[in-house]
Amino acid sequence: MQEMFAAIRRSTAGIGVFAVVTAGVIAITQVATQERIEANVAAAQARALYEIVPRSVDDRLHEHAFTLDAPELDLDQPRQAWQAIVDGSVQTVILPVVAPDGYSGDIRLLVGINRDETIAGVRVLSHKETPGLGDKIEPSKSDWLDSFVGRSSSGPGDTNWAVKKDGGQFDQFTGATITPRAVVNATGRALQYFRVHRDRLLTPVSQANAPANDASEQ
Repeated sequence: MQEMFAAIRRSTAGIGVFAVVTAGVIAITQVATQERIEANVAAAQARALYEIVPRSVDDRLHEHAFTLDAPELDLDQPRQAWQAIVDGSVQTVILPVVAPDGYSGDIRLLVGINRDETIAGVRVLSHKETPGLGDKIEPSKSDWLDSFVGRSSSGPGDTNWAVKKDGGQFDQFTGATITPRAVVNATGRALQYFRVHRDRLLTPVSQANAPANDASEQ
């Protein structure tokens, strides 16, 4: 009987040690994975800035950053935004935006908006969309994002600001409508946010504190 109890204790101890080791490995893996994801997003962000606004326009764009607190853009926390400044005047603002209604989850975007309220460019920072279908939002897979450049929206009621399946002007992907619809909608929200907060967003960061969402402007 004593031998049986001893064996049970050894088995229990072994299981406990295994559980502790396994939990530790999982935690370390999660931290490493999160750090890798954040590094990839940061690298994509650096590339995207100058894909939206060429260095020939503002080679210090990455320095003209400010903190944006904008739940209207589905940001879960304050994020960095940028201003392209030429001769002391803001020509383009690049806003972080999240499309929460992608086919496989959040799609993180940067949306560049010119001072005349036209789109300067759109780039995807991260997504989990289906390879071969939804991943056509990547410039390396298709030029679909270029269809935004130069376009504007009259506001939330603009029926033309939608994918063609919904009566709008933007192509959807063959076999995949949810992904482009999510990006179109998120880009439209960015335009609306710019329109509402235009004065603040077009104040150069060198002349004012970081522009951010202000409840008094709502």
